[in-house]
Amino acid sequence: MTQDLYSDARLYDLLFPADKAAVDFYRTEAGGRGGHVLELGCGTGHKLIPIAADGHPSIGLDLSLDMLTEARQKADERGVSVEWQQGDMRDFNLDNEFDLIFIAGNALLHLHEADDIVQCFRAVRRHLAPDGRFAFDVFNPNLRLLADADGVRRPRTSFTDPGRGEVHVDVADAYDAAAQVTRGTWHFSTDSEPDFQTVSIEVRSIFPQELPVLLAHAGLRLVERLGNWDGSPFGADSSTQLCICESAA
Repeated sequence: MTQDLYSDARLYDLLFPADKAAVDFYRTEAGGRGGHVLELGCGTGHKLIPIAADGHPSIGLDLSLDMLTEARQKADERGVSVEWQQGDMRDFNLDNEFDLIFIAGNALLHLHEADDIVQCFRAVRRHLAPDGRFAFDVFNPNLRLLADADGVRRPRTSFTDPGRGEVHVDVADAYDAAAQVTRGTWHFSTDSEPDFQTVSIEVRSIFPQELPVLLAHAGLRLVERLGNWDGSPFGADSSTQLCICESAA
């Protein structure tokens, strides 16, 4: 049976371990802003727990209870205080303002409709402190890769599971150009357990010229767009759109 990836926090952490460069980037952003920090789509806390450990009052919001349970356990094990909230990034009210709000790891791309993205951005703007910043990262769509997403199952990656050993991951991606959504089925196998788990992942593509328009509709302004965690300028060949925004007025 196919299930949502975010219902299995342990599998998620094995498949997507913490990216040190991304963690360091958001820690630096938090350090430069000071004050309160909010992460939307916080997952299992890869980035927010280190930020909270630096002394920033932090809230993590996610739709998945399983991911939040894992995040809470990790924070408790490190003795780090974080407020974890279940909620939808499109519609939340935390009765607080934040000096940094961020959405990491392509989490924004789980919002497939333009209206949903704008609704999320508006909720962000309502929660930004007067001089606060909003940061997020999404991939830069690659037309060749999207064209190759033809629904055929192909090997994608592998990782080591302490309980199972080497796990091989095959992916069948299909791109819906009208919706700008890639729908993937990910198959997990070991030599002794073929297809022991199958999960679905659906992500939207946001093209570079769309982003400033979507932000403007929500009263936000793109201050800077980088192409990598090292601060490289964004360009046509960049794999990532790393965006820093502020309230437009």
